[in-house]
Amino acid sequence: MNAPLRNSIAAMIPELTAWRQDFHRNPELGFEVQRTARLVAERLRAFGFDEVVEGVGQTGVVGLLHGASGPAAGPEKRVLFRADMDALPIPEATGAPYASAAAGLMHACGHDGHTTMLLGAARHLSETRAFDGTLVFCFQPAEEGYGGAQAMIDDSLLERFPVKGAYAVHNWPGVPIGAFGVARGPAMASTDKFVITVEGVGGHAAFPHLCRDPIVAAAAIVTAAQTIVSRVVDPLEPAVVSITAIHAGEAFNVIPDRVEMKCNIRCFSEAVGTTIETELRRICAQTAAAFGARATVEKGDGVPYPPTVNHPAETEIALAAMRAVAGPDNVRDDVKPVMGAEDFAFILRQVPGAYVFLGNGDTAMLHNPKYDFNDAAIAPGVAYWVELARRVLPA
Repeated sequence: MNAPLRNSIAAMIPELTAWRQDFHRNPELGFEVQRTARLVAERLRAFGFDEVVEGVGQTGVVGLLHGASGPAAGPEKRVLFRADMDALPIPEATGAPYASAAAGLMHACGHDGHTTMLLGAARHLSETRAFDGTLVFCFQPAEEGYGGAQAMIDDSLLERFPVKGAYAVHNWPGVPIGAFGVARGPAMASTDKFVITVEGVGGHAAFPHLCRDPIVAAAAIVTAAQTIVSRVVDPLEPAVVSITAIHAGEAFNVIPDRVEMKCNIRCFSEAVGTTIETELRRICAQTAAAFGARATVEKGDGVPYPPTVNHPAETEIALAAMRAVAGPDNVRDDVKPVMGAEDFAFILRQVPGAYVFLGNGDTAMLHNPKYDFNDAAIAPGVAYWVELARRVLPA
């Protein structure tokens, strides 16, 4: 990182840290991020952004910043930078003085830090405008399972603000502060949820011959579902099929009429996901039938996420920016794909781009009650965004 940039960012850190801790103290879920979105919009306007649009995809905020030569004439000179704003329904156990003031909610994934880093870059870039074209700053709600990125797309995000590329950053515990990494190609898995209902004929446990036991059929389905990955999916394609909940009956001496199960599927290919769903439906129907029962498979609540797949050219641009900021020894270009899911995938379906990881130091893992975004990661995160702007829209 060059000295002027380092000094400029260092001067902002106390205020950015205060912003981050304020976001942390006031977490908001899903699309209900009104306070966070309002503060983001107010700050972008205070920075002198050329245009700030609120309410995209319900509560998303989009800010346009033109370079020194003025607004871009077309999408070939526009690039989107995205941060997520929402928290999680997890009771906090950090003991931090700025711990969540909202009972049962906390920023357990670092979106408070992501928003702060992008705001820091927005402030710096609004002062220098050292790029040629237009940066589209996208602050997104509802990443945690509600498909906020798709909601913004459905609200014409990419039609109203067409871009040639899109980029996002996620912090990662266990990676040193100041270090970066990226996966070439698939970075995060898809995720899809299904509810399996097995219906039989209940009755007294003393007379099983008069029943069609749905629990026995459900148990066979649980076992058979594990053969999808081991015997149907290509062994070179990573995939997971998990039965995560089973609910049936109440009494010791009663065979119930029905069993309800929850199933989660993860993989790195939309084609593999389709294969798994098809096979799951076949196994459920035919296995239940073999026991004289009936099974149905329905989509679960929430939005299914496709895999997050990085594009080659944009990954190289991101790597160049990371190396310029952190040095080659602190950047990995061979990060293994993660089975977690990320709805930036919806944007990468429409626009080429790259999703990268930033070290959060030795902290608790994501989605843990003791997790906290490390404020020491703010400076390298801001520096990455600033350097990336210079490289994707060179002046």
